[in-house]
Amino acid sequence: MFESAEIGHKLKKSEYEREEPKLRQALLAAQFELLEKKKFPVVVLVNGVDGAGKGETVNLFNEWMDPRHIHTFAFGPANEIERARPPMWRYWQALPPKGKIGILFGSWYTDPILDRVMGHAKRAEFDAQLSRLRDFERMLAAEGALILKLWFHLSKKAQKKRLKTLSADPKTAWRVTPDDWAHFKHYDEFVSVCEHALRETSTGEAPWHVIEGSDAEYRSLTAGKLLSTSLRARLAGKAQPLSPAAPPPAPPIDARDVLTALDYTQKLKPATYDRKLDKAQGKLNLLTRDRKMRERSIVMVFEGMDAAGKGSTIRRITRALDARFYRIVPVAAPTEEERAQPYLWRFWRHIPPRGRAAIFDRSWYGRVLVERVENFCAEADWQRAYHEINEFEEQLAETGGIVVKFWLATTPQEQLRRFKEREKIAHKRFKITDEDWRNRKKWPLYKQAVADMVERTSTAEAPWHLIAADDKKFARVAVIETLCKALEKSFDR
Repeated sequence: MFESAEIGHKLKKSEYEREEPKLRQALLAAQFELLEKKKFPVVVLVNGVDGAGKGETVNLFNEWMDPRHIHTFAFGPANEIERARPPMWRYWQALPPKGKIGILFGSWYTDPILDRVMGHAKRAEFDAQLSRLRDFERMLAAEGALILKLWFHLSKKAQKKRLKTLSADPKTAWRVTPDDWAHFKHYDEFVSVCEHALRETSTGEAPWHVIEGSDAEYRSLTAGKLLSTSLRARLAGKAQPLSPAAPPPAPPIDARDVLTALDYTQKLKPATYDRKLDKAQGKLNLLTRDRKMRERSIVMVFEGMDAAGKGSTIRRITRALDARFYRIVPVAAPTEEERAQPYLWRFWRHIPPRGRAAIFDRSWYGRVLVERVENFCAEADWQRAYHEINEFEEQLAETGGIVVKFWLATTPQEQLRRFKEREKIAHKRFKITDEDWRNRKKWPLYKQAVADMVERTSTAEAPWHLIAADDKKFARVAVIETLCKALEKSFDR
């Protein structure tokens, strides 16, 4: 795959000096059109062989364009904060919003490649990581991002010469680290692993562009023209087509589903409720203070129809917890800042580190529920979201996250009773809005969306727990007991 990047591509300095001003003008014009329209973000990945000119290219991009509208990130080994969360967390924080250009110097490919070359990951593990990265980039593209992946290459001989030249000059010696020389000793392994990685992840929506890095003029002009051409084509409306996601299963012909199968008659008497709640809260408190919790995090998800009791259930959970241990994340309509990013971005930013918990009052499942029913996104978007959500939750679980998801289910009759009660009680009246009544009319559509959601996203790593919540007392105790069982199961692994 790298043969054409080892043949000695060169450009005359006079030609470079003639073309460079034109390129700078074109890049600036495209950048300001991107900024004005704010239709999509640009993600530029800069990867490749040590000494092939990656850093110089990043500096040039910032020099040729307005750096105020470029987000540049250089990724090295993960720090303590990053290691306490899933590996992709730090890259989600670096994604540029619509209208901006993000340059990622080193990227989500660096660690998997290094792990494979150094023997820390087997071939099957490596292939699984590449598959996940393909899915991630496909999601970014589907959310509108322009992805430009640049790989800067040098032959083994050229890399050795380049590293020696940089090391010999006091002004540039700092750029060559012991790691660079250590990696050079594994050059052949790197080339083999990188070829495989590039072949497996060069897709229609995010292809790799391999650039020979031995000649500065050729390297710089090639990279700049690739960015300019890609940006101009996308501004003209030419997006890469995406293959459709698999549709959800057809509704069962007997109209029976996971919600109608619940027993809504389950109730607890006040005295029994008080006793069971106190016992469950005490157990939860002990579990969250267990030493094993230091290597775990908890992500609780609460979904349900309006007036299902999510808020009151969450309050019963937090009464059992140290206030320093958890954070409640109430989810409403996305803000302007959040709409400028892929839909999962606003949830990645709230992922807790090990030893902490996040409680989501509504969540990323809005994409396959309210956004689906209300046509806030295209059908293709909510259909692909099932797989994207499963990938997201799988990453949380792989790094010690305990993902516990609750759907609090009520009958239409009980919801109507609660709505009317809220209208009568002054301190509850703020909870009922015209939108709640409007949503109620779409109960059948939401019911089908919930059934599809459970069918497609209840996984071994993050199963759904459907709780019959017509009796709030029963639901609260059932939720806390289920949460305790999830923690115990995780601690036993």
